[in-house]
Amino acid sequence: MSKLGRLFRPRSIAVIGGGSWCENVVDQCRKIGFPGSIWPVHPNKAEIGGRPVFSSISELPGTPDAAFIGVNRHATIEIVRELSGIGAGGAVCFASGFLELEEGNSEGRKLQHKLLKAAGDMPIIGPNCYGFLNYLDGIALWPDQHGGLRQECGVAIITQSSNIAINLTMQKRGLPIAYLMTAGNQAQIDLSEIGLDLIEDPRVTTLGLHIEGISDIRALERLAARAHELNKPVVALKIGSSENAKAATITHTASLAGSDAGARALLARLGISKVSSLAALIETLKLLHMEGPLASKAIASLSCSGGEAGLIADAVHSSNLVMPPLNDRQKVALRGVLGPSVALTNPLDYQTRIWGDLPALTQTFIAMADPQYALVIVMLDFPRLDRCSAEDWNVVTMAIAKAKKQTGVPFCVLGSLSENLPEDVSASLMEQNIVPLCGLSEAIEAIDVAASLSEFVVSPPVYLSENVPELRVLNEGHAKRFLSKWGVNIPQNACAGSPAEAASKALEIGFPVALKALGIAHKTEAGAVKLNLASAKQVQTSAEQMCGDEYLVEAMIMDAVAELLVGVVRDPAHGFVLTIAAGGTLAELLRDSVSLLVPATRNDIKLELRQLSIWKLLEGYRGAPAADIEAIIDTIMAIQEFVQKDAVEEVEINPLLCGQNVAVAVDALIRIGGDHAD
Repeated sequence: MSKLGRLFRPRSIAVIGGGSWCENVVDQCRKIGFPGSIWPVHPNKAEIGGRPVFSSISELPGTPDAAFIGVNRHATIEIVRELSGIGAGGAVCFASGFLELEEGNSEGRKLQHKLLKAAGDMPIIGPNCYGFLNYLDGIALWPDQHGGLRQECGVAIITQSSNIAINLTMQKRGLPIAYLMTAGNQAQIDLSEIGLDLIEDPRVTTLGLHIEGISDIRALERLAARAHELNKPVVALKIGSSENAKAATITHTASLAGSDAGARALLARLGISKVSSLAALIETLKLLHMEGPLASKAIASLSCSGGEAGLIADAVHSSNLVMPPLNDRQKVALRGVLGPSVALTNPLDYQTRIWGDLPALTQTFIAMADPQYALVIVMLDFPRLDRCSAEDWNVVTMAIAKAKKQTGVPFCVLGSLSENLPEDVSASLMEQNIVPLCGLSEAIEAIDVAASLSEFVVSPPVYLSENVPELRVLNEGHAKRFLSKWGVNIPQNACAGSPAEAASKALEIGFPVALKALGIAHKTEAGAVKLNLASAKQVQTSAEQMCGDEYLVEAMIMDAVAELLVGVVRDPAHGFVLTIAAGGTLAELLRDSVSLLVPATRNDIKLELRQLSIWKLLEGYRGAPAADIEAIIDTIMAIQEFVQKDAVEEVEINPLLCGQNVAVAVDALIRIGGDHAD
């Protein structure tokens, strides 16, 4: 049995404490049908939840596999010590007041240290933790209501938020939940270690994570690697993209929220799909539970409404999905069923002429199903069952079931509004192996995620740098010399200490040249950059007009196809984060960027470059010359090597001028350790 096996799948449970929370745990264990022994413990009460009470842990008839500790934080420590001493399988620590707030919480830090020491080798979940629900085996170490039902198989979900966990149990979207776990402060057992246990259960198909902060990157890497070996997808909702979200996270958990770019890059590196909302998390888990990763990004859609066809076409346009046109076989078959008045397109509006006609609907869906599609979507919003009849809608689902059985092509029913696909309808569809998806935007996001998983390639581990003390900013001249040593192409340049010397250096380099005053941030706004200077006189005059003591003169780079920003920043939560974006003056205007973790492979970089809107310019827009993509990647690889082997905090090249045969860094910033030699 695994380290957490007794705790998560116990045969005996001790519930320690006498308040309403503990009474709820006993009651929920009874309601869910826990088949083992339940032992309430309290020094003064005779019964809790209809069960006889033991006055102390020492009086228990056996050693509990699991315990729910519902007392104050000081008493929790002593109870954990006693449970550990008798060899209990593990405990959920409900109490708060430990390390929820890192800053200034010295007492909480000391108490958490005492708690860990008291636990020893005994697993503890929390503190500040609601516990967990095991819907497979009928176990509820859970001090509140929940809306879930027993399952034979399903998805596992782990969250650091108790309230989010409660909300997830109340969903009416048909998601079969096998385990719902809360991690609390993760004082001893973190989210990744919980996940490693759950994915080993053959009844678990997919893992969902609601992440406030990542406390152990290496543990998350191990979880992702094992999930990949088992072919069990992992999907995450990571909060913390806004400053307010980060502040709220810090007040709730001891782990570090970290930068959103770093988190996105880390999850992408590990093959963990990131979703944008709880609704999208539920729909994605549901789709992956039933179909697993989709074979491609090609999908088809049918509805009996042109309006619905337009809605899904627009939603798909904003995703990475594609809707290939119908082939000749499909057109011939569809024309035979639908007649000459229906436009044969994907998405298809099959119109209402065949509404309620089971044979015609079945033949339409069979004709539309084709091996080129990873998923066929039928848009179908049910009427209110409390006021209306769904008889004709049921005919549609019967036709879908027949078409799926005959063709073997995956089908889903999509309710454009989540409330228009009732829970019992979703359950019926799942029994027929038809995926019920609720809500247009979250459904398309789910399909997009499931399709992207087929492209995942295992990447190298994250590079975690050491702390860099006493940082300083190198001026552009020094920064370029550093980068040049590591293989980054820079323009021919020279530093000058006076306007006259700048003019002399320009003559040596050859015109046209660029002139920059060194030691000034935001040179363009400060008037500290002059371009396309064509004579020594222009150089000297321009230098005299600048407020600077040192100047950089360099050759102009002509005929660039596009400008990129390439930057690497050391993120304390996730290691070095590499960002590639539209560069130059467009950097802040377009906000066109992608992020990866260092080290990224050449293939990773090329795939991410293709996600940029500026990619069209790089590949040659409307017959214009294309940039040298390999030269761009060479530059990025050189920057990665530099940051991994030097005491670097931040590197930014903006712009990297990208031409037909070259990529050249024409501006650079480096923040580096203060004791580093120039």
